[in-house]
Amino acid sequence: MRTPNGRECPYYYADVQRWHTGREECRLLEGQAEAAQWTSSLCDTCPVPNICRANACPTMRLRARIGRRPLRFWEKPRMIITASCTKSGGPIANPYIGCGQCHETLVLITQEPHES
Repeated sequence: MRTPNGRECPYYYADVQRWHTGREECRLLEGQAEAAQWTSSLCDTCPVPNICRANACPTMRLRARIGRRPLRFWEKPRMIITASCTKSGGPIANPYIGCGQCHETLVLITQEPHES
């Protein structure tokens, strides 16, 4: 579903009827105590839409929490995202790329042009 700032996010949900937005929620926070603190303004700085557009790995699992980045006390709260892989069983350092074990590396083979 499209977030208020116009990006597609698979975890954003809004109950929209005739151009009126009712209940909004982030389904990535579902079942957590922080879900009550979530507002749609957190979607502005959330990296999840960009991560999902860059990496569509089916074994990657995202977890979210609301907080501040370390040593940046002046910032407003934001979505902090961590990723893990169910296939390799470990955390993913860069969720935009993935764990590196789930997908084979593409090798391009080029041929020299034949001279006639």
